[in-house]
Amino acid sequence: MEDLLHNISQCTICKAHLPLGPRPVATAHIKSKIVIIGQAPGTKVHNSGIPWDDQSGKKLRQWLNVTDEQFYNTENFAIIPMGFCYPGKGKTGDLPPRPECAPQWHTPLLEKMPNVELIILIGAYAQKYYLKDKKNLTERVGDYKDYLPKYFPIPHPSPTNRFWRSKNPWFEELVVDELQKKIEELLKR
Repeated sequence: MEDLLHNISQCTICKAHLPLGPRPVATAHIKSKIVIIGQAPGTKVHNSGIPWDDQSGKKLRQWLNVTDEQFYNTENFAIIPMGFCYPGKGKTGDLPPRPECAPQWHTPLLEKMPNVELIILIGAYAQKYYLKDKKNLTERVGDYKDYLPKYFPIPHPSPTNRFWRSKNPWFEELVVDELQKKIEELLKR
């Protein structure tokens, strides 16, 4: 695992497309129980090198009901984005994750984590890649039980996604509670 994470940290396959240059951000451990697959690092995470080290990360940890210490313990959580580097700014937020990362690195990482019991798919990019169905994000999140026990689809916790959350209050009223119960159960093992 250490060699693989080192190779990822040195990755430059999409260097020409990255406005701030490559700085792959991912964490994993052979004992990881839960994998979080999100989109791609934002500028704050690019600068710090710490995954989910921003407002989105604070909201995500609230949804999971975990402390920073639990969240950053790689034996609990592996953090593998769809795109490992900051992709740049678009018209309405960051650009989509670079398409090179997931096919290059996800399978080798997941193969080295035999204890994974849950993969949390954050946002449409991760959900489309892994679930390969015709549903949209709202349908997937609403039908989250259909994807258990392997996957748990959730929306992105970004502050820019507050409109979706205000239109879909059932997520934080019902689904987050189920997510928290699942996380608590897995972390106790």
